[in-house]
Amino acid sequence: MLKQNLQQKLGLKINPLQIQLIKLLELPTYQLEQRIKEELEQNPLLEEVEERPDRDDDLLPDDSRMEDGEEGADDWEEDNYSSEDDFSLEDYMGDDLDDDIPDYRLSISNASRDDDRYDFMVSEGASFRDSLIAQLGTRPLSDLDHKVSEYIIGNIDDDGYLRRDVESIVDDLAFGVGVEVSEEHVLGLLKMIQDFEPAGVGARDLRECLLLQVKHRLKENPGSKVLQHARQILEDCFEEFSRKHYEKIARKLRLDEAELKQAIDEILKLNPKPGGSGADSSYGSGAEKIIPDFILDLVDGELQLSLNSGDLPELRINKSYLNMLEQYQKGESAKNKRDVVTFVKDKLNSAKSFIDAVQQRNNTLMLTMTAIVQFQKEFFLTGDRNLLRPMILKDIADITGLDVSTISRVSNSKYVQTWFGIYALKDFFSGSMQTTSGEEVSTGELKNALEKLIDEEDKKKPLTDDELVGLMEKQGYQIARRTVAKYRRMLGIPVARLRREI
Repeated sequence: MLKQNLQQKLGLKINPLQIQLIKLLELPTYQLEQRIKEELEQNPLLEEVEERPDRDDDLLPDDSRMEDGEEGADDWEEDNYSSEDDFSLEDYMGDDLDDDIPDYRLSISNASRDDDRYDFMVSEGASFRDSLIAQLGTRPLSDLDHKVSEYIIGNIDDDGYLRRDVESIVDDLAFGVGVEVSEEHVLGLLKMIQDFEPAGVGARDLRECLLLQVKHRLKENPGSKVLQHARQILEDCFEEFSRKHYEKIARKLRLDEAELKQAIDEILKLNPKPGGSGADSSYGSGAEKIIPDFILDLVDGELQLSLNSGDLPELRINKSYLNMLEQYQKGESAKNKRDVVTFVKDKLNSAKSFIDAVQQRNNTLMLTMTAIVQFQKEFFLTGDRNLLRPMILKDIADITGLDVSTISRVSNSKYVQTWFGIYALKDFFSGSMQTTSGEEVSTGELKNALEKLIDEEDKKKPLTDDELVGLMEKQGYQIARRTVAKYRRMLGIPVARLRREI
């Protein structure tokens, strides 16, 4: 039996425009450009605002020159308007709008409708492995040796190392490729590959990689005492070298301080990742693309902030389709009237919503960045990181009246170009602590003070974390040892033992 009852529920609903705005807020400039291009392709009622070329009256006959607003001026513009700007709804809706047959039944392609149908030409340089294969072709090898060598090269990683042991490679060749070879045979071909460029390629560990490079240099300069000492250190004292126990190395190899320093300096010049300079880096690498979203200039002592629109197109509604909609509504074309009107109205609403969302995104970005510039004005005027004030998301939210989550979306993956460099917006947000005098300082100032102490230390006797804590306290920063270690790691600074120099 059906019953009716009333219930009160409290919920939060977000309309589609808000959802679209949230998504656009998270996009940096270069991704927004791609998003706008996608929308232009999908919605025929959206178009770019292009500057119309000025009419050159000097190229017209004397009797054809006329002012805007004169009779015939509009006719001239219509006659010279490109026919390529004519549109037809059938281009988007098909020849028969009443046909209910799904598109997938009329398609013989297995590709997705969303797949790009364009042929992209990408310029790609030779990869790291292609270079090794090319060098392999210069060696007089049998078909078997060539196949085994190619398999070895295929197992070399992007850093230039052969991480797999020879026994596993022999087993893979036997069971996977059907080629039976001995370990000695594989080792012989590996030695040949280790002679390829770049020097150090095909090494199985760091020690072998550095040794290969030193031996390669010794072939070019066999009388170099420095290179001979460097080879001795790598062959006999690699563990002491990795731990920076320089006194033990000097005693073991009977080297004076000058000879040891020269040999160590030579080793430090070697490349620990020989494949890194060309390992498939010509295309598709993971390098981050940074395009500033804001530009902050210092003009006559005043800060001027602008939004970096870059190549972002300005959008507007295509009036050709609005005229079509008006004609269909007047009944000038009764065929498929309902479908046409529904289609155009849906696309029109979508176009208006997208234009409003882009505009609102830009306004929100400018509002947020203006508040950040005002809050950190001393820093932006001088470029001195010590003048960065403690600032959290709530501080900017209180100034702008926006929600904390909105400030978080705006500051994420956004950059500002200042007169002294490019900075990520999230770098301006930091916690705070009190000094012994009761003054509030940011964590950025603590990091700068710590980095300065380490830069000025005696590299022969680098400061330990406990010693750094004592020096920080003398400057008025009450900080724990674990905090010093955390900030040191964030700055990419190793422990005292690894910072030691001769």
